[in-house]
Amino acid sequence: MSIRGLKKKQPKTFKVKIITVDAEMEFSCEMKWKGKDLFDLVCRALGLRETWFFGLQYTIKGMCTWLKMDKKVLDQEIPKEDPISFHFLAKFYPEKVEEELLQEITQHLFFLQVKKQILDEEIYCSPEATVLLASYAVQAKYGDYDPNFHEPGFLAHDELLPKRVLRQYQLTAEMWEEKITAWYAEHRGIARDEAEMNYLKIAQDLEMYGVNYFPIAVNLLLGVDAKGIHIYSINNRFSPNKSFEWSAIRNISYSEKELTIKPLDKKAEVFKFFSSQLKVNKLILQLCIGNHDLFMRRRKVDSIEIQQMKAQAREEKARKKMENQRLAREKQLREEAERAKEELERRLFQLEDEARQANEALLRSQEAAELLAEKAQIAEEEAKLLAQNAAEAEQERQRLEITALKTKEEKRLMEQKMREAELIAVKLVKESDRRAKEAEHLKEDLHEAREAERKAKQKLLDITRLNYPHMVKYPQYLPTDARDANFDKGSIKLDLKDIDLKRLSFEIERERLDYLEKSRKFEDRLKELKSEIHALKLEEKQGGLYS
Repeated sequence: MSIRGLKKKQPKTFKVKIITVDAEMEFSCEMKWKGKDLFDLVCRALGLRETWFFGLQYTIKGMCTWLKMDKKVLDQEIPKEDPISFHFLAKFYPEKVEEELLQEITQHLFFLQVKKQILDEEIYCSPEATVLLASYAVQAKYGDYDPNFHEPGFLAHDELLPKRVLRQYQLTAEMWEEKITAWYAEHRGIARDEAEMNYLKIAQDLEMYGVNYFPIAVNLLLGVDAKGIHIYSINNRFSPNKSFEWSAIRNISYSEKELTIKPLDKKAEVFKFFSSQLKVNKLILQLCIGNHDLFMRRRKVDSIEIQQMKAQAREEKARKKMENQRLAREKQLREEAERAKEELERRLFQLEDEARQANEALLRSQEAAELLAEKAQIAEEEAKLLAQNAAEAEQERQRLEITALKTKEEKRLMEQKMREAELIAVKLVKESDRRAKEAEHLKEDLHEAREAERKAKQKLLDITRLNYPHMVKYPQYLPTDARDANFDKGSIKLDLKDIDLKRLSFEIERERLDYLEKSRKFEDRLKELKSEIHALKLEEKQGGLYS
């Protein structure tokens, strides 16, 4: 067979892109494939067995539609693109997640989808519940809280809270992280699948969980979920105005834009409403049929496949529980071992530190011993030197004692000389006073003598006038005898007087000169005594310092 013949037999294919909540996949599909063929391929790729909850969704003309399983993919009204994009999402929701979601992959896909719906505000959640749900999401992603590893700011890049909650409270990102971490720290020991299941168990109690809303009138919304059909006011999606449980509905049908709900009680009123488009009625009916089938299945005996899956799920849970217990035990043992290791390291470090300190102390002791030896040697040398100095000091002391004795004797003699000098000075002062008084008396006598001389001259002049009046004016004509006789008498007296005065003046001058000479000598002697006394004082001071 030729290569061209082989090529002709190869079926034609088209590409599709499957987008899950956390991944993207591409497949090549045959042109004749139905929706179920593509859906089964995706489920096999994901390892999913609980296929009845899921479907392939696409958007056409602004309306979300589910791919029909019994029709060819290319025969349906799908986007004309290459590759064709489909979203693999949960189409139907369980009533009790813990009992119905058996596989871990199923739980994980539901967890991611419900979390996204809460963050996108498609499901309303109170702020307190969002913080708790966020803590379980963090536990599922990061595992047990470790303050040494999960430092502040480790949630900065994670989207955990709806924007509505962030706007409602004026809290910083650090405050929100602190609140979430407080809950997160309490989930220690919870595995990832258990944390995701706890997340879903809280979420399934929210009013808007698993409800698909459709506008049916100006002010009304129709909601379809796992429990039945509900009628809501357009402004209140939490509390339905009227509800029809699946067990109370006998039939649902539509005719173009009219949808009819017939209760099981034939006497009850039939509910009819009109939608804007025929496609909306078809989508509503499709969702009603699927939810009703699941509702009835839950209330019947499980099929062999479901029983096997539940048994496997129980075994898997038991195995995981044991595995988790083993891991927890190993983790505990590892933590204890790490703590023991840390304690040993701390003790080792402490012992090393003590050894280092002891070694340093030993080195210091050795250094101190060497230093003490050097000091002892120096002290011994100093002792010898001090002994030598002591001997020299003793000799110096003896010399100083002798010097001091000499000095004391000299000082005594000097003091005696000073006393004698003082006595001489006193005597000289007294002699000076006496001489001064004698000089005064002599001056007085001299003054009296001169006064007597003046009076004698006056008297002689008077006598001359009486005896020789004509010679008063002309004394040269006085007789020689008379002049001589008179002058002789007066001259004798005058000569005597002059001789006495000269003698007295000479004696006074001589005594004055003697007094000045003695005073000068006495002052020189006093200066010598002061110099000697000052030298003795200096020697005494030096002798005191030496002693």
